Amino acid sequence: MDTDVCDRETRRFNEEAAKLSDDIIIYTVSCDFPMAQKRWCGATGVEKVKVVSDVLEAEFGEKYGILIKERRYLRRSVFIVGRDGKLTYVNYLPALGDEPNYEEVISAAKDALKA
Repeated sequence: MDTDVCDRETRRFNEEAAKLSDDIIIYTVSCDFPMAQKRWCGATGVEKVKVVSDVLEAEFGEKYGILIKERRYLRRSVFIVGRDGKLTYVNYLPALGDEPNYEEVISAAKDALKA
């Protein structure tokens, strides 16, 4: 979460989360240790985004096909899960340094609430 892109992305989604329905929960999953995530969130004021560590088993990364094994990074991606537990939106970004289209993601999250 200490990289420039992860920092910007998580801060932006934290800002967006404050404007959204409480029915929309935003998670950031990273390969950072939980104590590092907690320290980063405290230092940056991120309170609306929930952070999850995939550092030990990389289970999330394996199951969603986003683990870059050689570097133990997670490929930047966005998943939206509807109320029924099914994926309604998936975006695998082409490069680690790419940021998602925030407006598109927020719109897709709002649409998932309607379904």
